[in-house]
Amino acid sequence: MLDRRNFMKTCSGMGLAGTLFPGVLWAQAQAQGDAKITKEMIDNAASIADVAIADEYKQLMLDNLNEQAKGYEEIYRLHIPNSVEPALIFDPVLPGMKFETERKPMRISKAHSAGASGAPKNLEGLAFASVRELGELVRTKKVSSRALTEMYLGRLKKYDSALKFAVTLTEERALAQAKQADAEIAAGKYRGPLHGLPWGAKDLLATKGIRTTWGAGGFESQMIDEDATVVKRLDKAGAVLVAKLTLGALALGDVWFGGVTRNPWNTHQGSSGSSAGPASATAAGCVAFSIGSETLGSISSPSTRCGCTGLRPSFGLVPRTGAMALSWSMDKLGPICRTVEDCALVLDAIQGRDGKDRAVQPAVFNWDANLDWRKLRAGYLKSAFERKADEQQEAAKEEPAATPEEQKKREEQKKRRQAAQARAEYDRKYNEAALAKLREMGVNLLPVEMPKFPYDAMVTMLTAESAAAFDELTRTGKDKLLTSQKAHDWPNSFRTARFIPAVEYIQAARARRLAMDAVAKVFDDFDIVVAPTSGEQLVITNLTGHPAVILPNGLRGSDAPKYPSEDASDFQNAGGPGTPTSLTFLGKLYGEAELLAFARAYQEATGFHLQHPKLAPGS
Repeated sequence: MLDRRNFMKTCSGMGLAGTLFPGVLWAQAQAQGDAKITKEMIDNAASIADVAIADEYKQLMLDNLNEQAKGYEEIYRLHIPNSVEPALIFDPVLPGMKFETERKPMRISKAHSAGASGAPKNLEGLAFASVRELGELVRTKKVSSRALTEMYLGRLKKYDSALKFAVTLTEERALAQAKQADAEIAAGKYRGPLHGLPWGAKDLLATKGIRTTWGAGGFESQMIDEDATVVKRLDKAGAVLVAKLTLGALALGDVWFGGVTRNPWNTHQGSSGSSAGPASATAAGCVAFSIGSETLGSISSPSTRCGCTGLRPSFGLVPRTGAMALSWSMDKLGPICRTVEDCALVLDAIQGRDGKDRAVQPAVFNWDANLDWRKLRAGYLKSAFERKADEQQEAAKEEPAATPEEQKKREEQKKRRQAAQARAEYDRKYNEAALAKLREMGVNLLPVEMPKFPYDAMVTMLTAESAAAFDELTRTGKDKLLTSQKAHDWPNSFRTARFIPAVEYIQAARARRLAMDAVAKVFDDFDIVVAPTSGEQLVITNLTGHPAVILPNGLRGSDAPKYPSEDASDFQNAGGPGTPTSLTFLGKLYGEAELLAFARAYQEATGFHLQHPKLAPGS
């Protein structure tokens, strides 16, 4: 085998290291086994890379490259596990940025429990109660942790066949934890508002003795011999883990090796992803709360689809130790709950440095339910709220279809575009009503715009990092075991990512830094920015690391446009009568205390979170 290291060094000496050329040529050489590189191979690679190489340089390259007798498999032979991060660390903190570093006691809201006179006769009456309400019932011994745990385990079993949100029920572990919680509370050893409350973990969080599947074919029996830091911290808070919940394979979408996780409001739709199970189970009243993750919409999207309240914390606030890595510079862990304050109570338990995830900052979150949100400076993304659905003229510009199959594909794409446009136009009234409600609450909303940059091009970093995280999966061909194999799925993305030049990855990182500086200036003038959940802000704030709260914003009416297909595996199948809409609040880096206080005020003024889906058990 040729020595790739010296091969790349030779290409670098020719001024070609920043192009596609080296990777393409190396792949051709590998495909030929032990055959030598030829001028024809160089010509083919140069054509793909759009690099002009004079004949005399080709001969020089051949002479050098084919002298290499040793193989370059050293790094491959390391079989680097997913848990090993690169030496480079993404840091969202800019020079001069300040944030809280002193941990203070929580100030939670005044208790007004779901059953002031005690637990209801049928405990399922508490299935949709908030963490704050359930916590108070457990604290005052009106409900036992054991009873709650059995109730939620029963609902998980009852509704999983219809919603497909559970990978593994952790019944034995849960009942043991619940027994311990009840004994501690009886002895006066109360740990806090999560003590005794059943929760569900997205199945990319490692749990010792329980499989961690990452939702992916080929990993169905994977055992990781540790508990993720977030799991350890929720154990310490006294919370009871009842289930490992689904995620789309390797954190993409809602299609996993067991099927498609469904939206409780419309089971013909997927729950969106990749925190598919956490959102579906929480919305269906099958856990008190859940933990999801987001790299580029994986808390936001399923929270929207399922009508949950989701928090994507600032990058570097919650340690990811023991969580599957997809993008080291963009992954975040956060709660999916029924209320904003629930998110605050969970965040309080999981935040802060663990001494292992080097990306975690010394920032702290101090929840104060009585914080005066009226003093916060609020803006809204004016153009995003006013933007109408694009007319989509692409079809008129296309050449005639070459085959009937191509024509059919174009017609299907056109229907998708039209359905998305119709849904966006219909949903505008919910966004407009939200702005009106905020003004009615006395909020002085000022127009603001996000700076213009080629944000989508910066997502190259995510693509490259994810391909590196699962490099061996691609090289061994085991990516064929993943359930979904469409153009937008990971197998194809990972293969495509191998053509991203190293220089372009660095250039994307440099462009990202420019964007970080510009977005930080926006938050110099605003504590909160109100935004439609969809749109460019989602990409922007995931790249810069800013936090977001996504909350329900009403149900679509009977006149809502339907999607043309009822295929649950079609990720665009969304909307329609009786499904939830959402609104997003963006905050400063590590400004979660202010962000959540503001969002909670809106939530309590509207009450949309009190609406729940009508469920039917069975498939």
